[in-house]
Amino acid sequence: MEKDYHSVIEGLKAKIELIISKYEQVIAANNTLENELSVCREQLENSTNKLKEQEEKLNKLQLAEAFKNSSTDVKEAKQKIGKIIKEIDKCIALLND
Repeated sequence: MEKDYHSVIEGLKAKIELIISKYEQVIAANNTLENELSVCREQLENSTNKLKEQEEKLNKLQLAEAFKNSSTDVKEAKQKIGKIIKEIDKCIALLND
């Protein structure tokens, strides 16, 4: 009878050790994933900032082009500026999502 208790206790110890080992593996994997997530968030922020900078450059170039041509056709320049404003609004809406 005592052997039965001893074998049950040893079996429970083995299972507990296995559970602890798996728990430690999960914690390590979680830490790795948290680090990867942090890197991805930083990359996303950098990419978003670069996108904003490029959009600003594009808008400036488009605006400059619109004014460059405005001496020949004021109405066309106003339409181009209107399109640029709509594009800026779309970009802002995308960034806010």
